[in-house]
Amino acid sequence: MEYEYDGNSELGRMIGEEARKLGVRAQSHEIPSLTLEYATLVPMRYMNSDRHFKVISISAFCTSHSFEDSRKLGEAVLTAIEKYDGTVAVLASGSLSHRFIDDHRAEEGMNNYTREFDEQMDKRVVKLWREGRFSEFCKMLPEYADYCYGEGHMHDTVMLLGMLGWDKYAEKVEVLTDLFASSGTGQINAIFPLPSYITDKQKVSA
Repeated sequence: MEYEYDGNSELGRMIGEEARKLGVRAQSHEIPSLTLEYATLVPMRYMNSDRHFKVISISAFCTSHSFEDSRKLGEAVLTAIEKYDGTVAVLASGSLSHRFIDDHRAEEGMNNYTREFDEQMDKRVVKLWREGRFSEFCKMLPEYADYCYGEGHMHDTVMLLGMLGWDKYAEKVEVLTDLFASSGTGQINAIFPLPSYITDKQKVSA
């Protein structure tokens, strides 16, 4: 998939600097030979085809980073935005459960879950989100990511919640696209409203 998006080096460097202050091994870079992954390309294809927005792609070594590091990185994103002169939107690009359907069942599983367990867990998670019960969700998140094969171990969700206040976050999520299955995985599109302790400081959307 071809792409051409304008970056924001200033904010990218600020995020990296704030992350390192919190003890996260982070690096900001402007290396043109590095390609963007689909977690950036897919939302940009549908939300930024006119290149109206500048883009910072944030990735993590999901196999080796701890949730604590990703949570701190989310905090660093917010701190950098608070110091930045401009309005910023934050997108967490991933899925809910992510156990792909087995190859020999691919056709029957195109629009179904691989396991009933994953579907029931995703429904429970969406219910918690709708009700703003993130203190409970944050407690179950490590096991949820393990047992339901969370995409990228759900570090995208951890970083987003780190930015929003982690288990203090209690806003009711607005679901744009109801939970649906794709090739065995759980998918959803949702808006996480900003809490007052963020909106009072800076114009940010998540």
